[in-house]
Amino acid sequence: MKQTNRKWVTVFLMAGIFLAAMEATIVATAMPTIVGKLGGFAHFTWVFSMFLLTQAASVPIYGKLADLYGRKPVFVLGAVVFIASSALCGFAHTMTQLIIFRAIQGLGAGSVLPIAMVIVGDLYPGQERAKVQGVLSSVWAIAAVVGPALGGIIVQTIGWPWIFEINVPFGIITIAGVMSFLHEKVERHGHKVDYPGALMLTISIITLLFALLQAGVRWAWASPEFIGMVLLAVAFFALFIWIETTAKEPVLPLAVVRQPMVLVANICAIITGGLTIGASSFLPTFSQGVLGTNAIVAGATIVTLSIGWPIASTLSGKLIWRYGYRTIEIAGMLFCIIASIMYLEIGVSSSPLYIALCSFVMGIGLGLASTTQIVSIQSTVDWKQRGIATSSVMFSRILGSTLLVAMLGTIVNTSLTGTLVGSPLIKKYGVSDSVSITNLLLDPASRAALPHANLDVLANALAGGIHMTFWLMLIVSIIGMFASFRMPAGVPDKHGRL
Repeated sequence: MKQTNRKWVTVFLMAGIFLAAMEATIVATAMPTIVGKLGGFAHFTWVFSMFLLTQAASVPIYGKLADLYGRKPVFVLGAVVFIASSALCGFAHTMTQLIIFRAIQGLGAGSVLPIAMVIVGDLYPGQERAKVQGVLSSVWAIAAVVGPALGGIIVQTIGWPWIFEINVPFGIITIAGVMSFLHEKVERHGHKVDYPGALMLTISIITLLFALLQAGVRWAWASPEFIGMVLLAVAFFALFIWIETTAKEPVLPLAVVRQPMVLVANICAIITGGLTIGASSFLPTFSQGVLGTNAIVAGATIVTLSIGWPIASTLSGKLIWRYGYRTIEIAGMLFCIIASIMYLEIGVSSSPLYIALCSFVMGIGLGLASTTQIVSIQSTVDWKQRGIATSSVMFSRILGSTLLVAMLGTIVNTSLTGTLVGSPLIKKYGVSDSVSITNLLLDPASRAALPHANLDVLANALAGGIHMTFWLMLIVSIIGMFASFRMPAGVPDKHGRL
């Protein structure tokens, strides 16, 4: 049997992770142009939501399939789906077509991201694994941050279809590289896939994420629609748990999830996923909408997050083997708390440089915590469970991102409504929510036309709303700190086990 070339496999996996992770955010800056070409503004949010829903729902299933049939075929399958659907997205002529193709694209991304992490977990033992997982985690973070900026450049130069089409040539190279350099030996025996469990889990995840995506946007958090969807998701999940207790090869082995290390790592992954999206969503808006900076400076306020992340991820590879998983996870959460406190000092007179410093500190915290989560569970479970265990962390990050961004959006809207209630500016400019105020403040022409007094009122209202989100991020960081104390203590051996 041919030997795997670890170096080249890692390089091609990094390329795949970068493409799949970036696709979740690169569409943001292109959507105004896409809507202008295709129409269908009413379906604007579904272009994002469908990608996220199908990606999240498929992640645990791909993880189980990778444990049953091997990593390479599952990774290649997902990559082929991702490439083909990317090409279709670029050729979409209507918004409906684009939404359908984005849903298929999410199914492909659901394999590429977690299975790449699993392959690295297989290829590198102990301390080496921590270093390489840190690099891959950094690639994921950098892609998530640079995606919007790159999307803007592509739209302004070669056209919006290329934010999707660019995946095709690079994706083909990635598949060719993985197939050529990765060689694995998998025991072949009769498998019985848990299709009923997979179906119940998929329905439960999609129902829950759909409810979270609509909360605070179309439905109030206490509305019958939201509560009903959450209860429906819980019912399907309860049915899924019942199926898993009797399935011969369950899609999510409950014994794996109950392991203290896996359980705590997933709880902390929900926290770090939420903090990542919280920082990257509102800081550029604050910089441009409140401080009046241009888009480049606004983007720079979160680019430093992707500088701090890889530095911390690289260091964690050494620190874990000196101080243990729990200590480094706690340290990561501590940096997140410090960054959140620093965020609370941001005001209408703050410097973008200070905001960038806050992002750098948050990047340090996320880099330490996220890498520790992946390495800890991969070192805890054996080969046959590594796929589903790793996928569970990736899913938890998506769940945390979806949950927190919905809550943060609700907080901003509620704050703005309370601040501007009864204000004549609502009637004059039609700015009763965060979207309309942000659009007015971010558009250079509209902003320049505002009288100075009105500009101050609207900018202060937006600043107050975003400031409230920083309090939630602090609370979430503190919860993450308490959760990390539950991670098993001890310094791992050379194989990464406690």
